[in-house]
Amino acid sequence: MAEDQQEIVDGDVSNHLIVLAVQRYYPSEDEEPEEVDKTAPQLSAQMILEKGKRYHVLGPVQWWLYVKCMDTEECGYVPSMHVVPLKKNLSIQEQRDIDNGAGIAPSMVQREDIDMKFFPASPVERDIANRKLCPEENANILSKITFWWLTRLIYKGFKKPLEDKDLWALAERNRSSNIVPKISSKWEHLQDKYKKKHPQKSISEIDNNEEPNQTLKDIQVNGQQDKDQETVEFVPKKEKKKTKYKGPSIAKALFLMLWRKFLLAVFFKLIHDVAIFIQPQMLELLIVYTEKKSDRWKGYAYCVTMFGVAVVQSFALHQYFHIVITLGMNIRTSIIGMVYPKALRLNNEARKTSTAGEMVNLMTTDAQRLMELMNYVNTLWSGPFQILVALYFLYNTMGVSTLAGVGVMILLIPLNLLVSRVIKKLQVKTMTSKDKRLKMINEILNGIKVLKLYAWETSYLQKVFEVRKEELKHQKNSMYVHAGFSFTYTCAPFLVSLATFAIYVLTGNILTAEKAFVAIALFNILRFPLVMFPNIIMNLIQARVSIQRLQEFLNLEELDPDNVSKIMPEHLSNQAIHVENCTVKWDKKDAPILNDVNLNITTGSLVAVVGQVGSGKSTLLSALLGETEKTHGQVYLQGSVAYVPQQAWIQNATLRDNVLFGRTFDRDRYRSTI
Repeated sequence: MAEDQQEIVDGDVSNHLIVLAVQRYYPSEDEEPEEVDKTAPQLSAQMILEKGKRYHVLGPVQWWLYVKCMDTEECGYVPSMHVVPLKKNLSIQEQRDIDNGAGIAPSMVQREDIDMKFFPASPVERDIANRKLCPEENANILSKITFWWLTRLIYKGFKKPLEDKDLWALAERNRSSNIVPKISSKWEHLQDKYKKKHPQKSISEIDNNEEPNQTLKDIQVNGQQDKDQETVEFVPKKEKKKTKYKGPSIAKALFLMLWRKFLLAVFFKLIHDVAIFIQPQMLELLIVYTEKKSDRWKGYAYCVTMFGVAVVQSFALHQYFHIVITLGMNIRTSIIGMVYPKALRLNNEARKTSTAGEMVNLMTTDAQRLMELMNYVNTLWSGPFQILVALYFLYNTMGVSTLAGVGVMILLIPLNLLVSRVIKKLQVKTMTSKDKRLKMINEILNGIKVLKLYAWETSYLQKVFEVRKEELKHQKNSMYVHAGFSFTYTCAPFLVSLATFAIYVLTGNILTAEKAFVAIALFNILRFPLVMFPNIIMNLIQARVSIQRLQEFLNLEELDPDNVSKIMPEHLSNQAIHVENCTVKWDKKDAPILNDVNLNITTGSLVAVVGQVGSGKSTLLSALLGETEKTHGQVYLQGSVAYVPQQAWIQNATLRDNVLFGRTFDRDRYRSTI
């Protein structure tokens, strides 16, 4: 044992450091990162680590620690990322949290002689600490412009398939831990600003989507689901009139957070747009030079200039896409980071208006749409700019005949407006049908036991297919409109060129090589904005629908954090739970379910709440969790809370994986189990 210790541990930190286990560790089952695996001691020298227990470090700190359990006196090696160092003088509350298994409440030891990379606070931090820094962080300007910093990874991917360990650590500016607090701060600021301007108005007026006429749900007792009884009730839903959203804008919050990067993207896009119009002018000069055979140096100068402009144009365009794609991922991270915690804070009234399917769609479909929109959002100003400048140069080249091409484009504008309205309506209908379907599937899965008992699988499957059929119908109509719209605008550049050249020749003009090549070059520039502009308009319409849905969801009412106090009065320090004259109800408009409840539960006691169906057992537990509306009274909780509802669940994995639950496969034991 001593030889192993000397061989593995080579740090210089003094011993007798006390650490707290934050994860369990079984030597024969757990896999460790590469840094730990390289220095792993023999399996016989390692020992099991129990979460919540404290250990003395007997040797210097490295990836592996030689420790002694303070309870059992057992010694052995454990990975350092499964423990955190405790500070020397713990408070009474911190000591109590450790004894109760509340987690890593104590702060880490801040000592200069400890390298904290050996004590990451979470597996994510451990993973980041083990990964190499992204080369872009320290790359020079030339490397960033040419993306040379990416070459090594591309070469590695050429030699062998890339794995997760080949990737670098995510840059700090792109991590959710950095992005989500920023967007949350901007959103809360806009909400507070709106409330000050409109103190009498509520920003939680929801544009309620249509819901199925019948839903599968648990029977209701006193206005709330009673989880002790499994049955089915069909509750007809009243259709609510849609109200226009009035409140702060999530798009504004995103812009306030990302405007600097967005303006940098605009700068590179502007450089690219200016550069593309220099090329046709240089082409005209080069054609004139070949016809007149002027000084040779002029020809070289024109060629070098065209090459230089093409290089600048390419660099600017790729820097632009690098920025906007990164912005798109930041927006997606922001949306998911706001929707997920919001879903956990919704009160019961808000949960009735927002289904689980809608929440999933917000974090997937809607977040993805906003991310993809960023790739070409600058086409909104770049497209008209390119079209106007191209038409200006075309007019100087082709004269009045250019107006024929302009006329063709003007004729397409009313079609653009009409199709945009149709697509918006179809988009809203599609998302509504998708929400219906996901809600129905969620209800079926929640009540699958009842469905099986009554043999209702076929009838409910038919209901799902009907909603899915409706969703596909709207999607199909939307695709038909989109296809026709795309075909028309794909033909637009050709129609513009045809009309311009035809009028130019018919009016008695001679179409020379100089004019033809320059005009074709300008028409090619026109092609991209004419094709992409309608697409970005449609994407913008879809994004507007997504933003509307996000704003409505983010403004739903939340649970009152004051429903439960985590600070226990000093004279009740021995109590784990204290309820005083508490009256609660599920919704603000409902009648109270529990009236003037008084309850005291001392620390360390085991208490069972019993009663007949509908007497309020589940309501009492929900009140202790702060998930009900409290009209008056106080609820105090000391320490952390774990709630295990009576709801069966399985992992999204195979039957064998669910049985093993992460443990090593033992064939004989597995067969005897099933």
